[in-house]
Amino acid sequence: MFNPLLDKYDKKNANISLFPGVGGDDAKDWAIMLLNMYVKYAQKRGWKVVQVDDRSIDIRGEYAYGNLKKETGVHRLVRISPFDSKKLRHTSFALVEVLPEIPEIELKNIIIPSEDLKIELSNSSGPGGQNVNKRETAVRAVHLPTGLAAASQVERSQLQNKEKALALLKAKLFKLMADKQEGEIKNLRTQVKPEWGNQIRSYVLHPYQQVKDHRTDMVSHQPDKVLNGDLEKFIEAELDTAPESRI
Repeated sequence: MFNPLLDKYDKKNANISLFPGVGGDDAKDWAIMLLNMYVKYAQKRGWKVVQVDDRSIDIRGEYAYGNLKKETGVHRLVRISPFDSKKLRHTSFALVEVLPEIPEIELKNIIIPSEDLKIELSNSSGPGGQNVNKRETAVRAVHLPTGLAAASQVERSQLQNKEKALALLKAKLFKLMADKQEGEIKNLRTQVKPEWGNQIRSYVLHPYQQVKDHRTDMVSHQPDKVLNGDLEKFIEAELDTAPESRI
């Protein structure tokens, strides 16, 4: 029997980040809804969820990355906007990014030149104990040549958050190198920008109820259940039909 989870990092933990598209409050709310969906899916699987910052989570469990890697892409929501006083229907987009946990020994091989790296500090706004909102413990790391960025505020110290943010940034660069088949980080000079036009899945709450994956044609007429973490049939359908990724 064919096993779709044979890639090098499929058995690893996963990091999921959400990026709102155009649409103001609706898009921001949609990104939060999606993040909650993945939290509930992970909990159903018995995996541990750790908040990294306000739009990123770590999912720790065997084959977490292998199961979730195909969720990467643009997700589209159609609903009556709770932010519209006229109760009009709005369409919102959010970009989902799924990364594997790269072993530390491999991350050490990714050297980011200091002139290509920007570190931004801010006050943490989430869990973290008494130091929250008192010291600049939250860290955001930006790779200037590509525009890729990663952040962390889950740790109690600035140093720990910096290490976490850099590890996530290196994982993004690692994946970009694999996608572009580049052997050296210095060759990654193209500005990376999210593409909002090609959604992989649509969630329609009005005028009808439906979730449809545009890659596999898998459909559910119970979007409430899907948004409550019932993703299994969508994930299984994509794993059964999609070509293997490089990582």
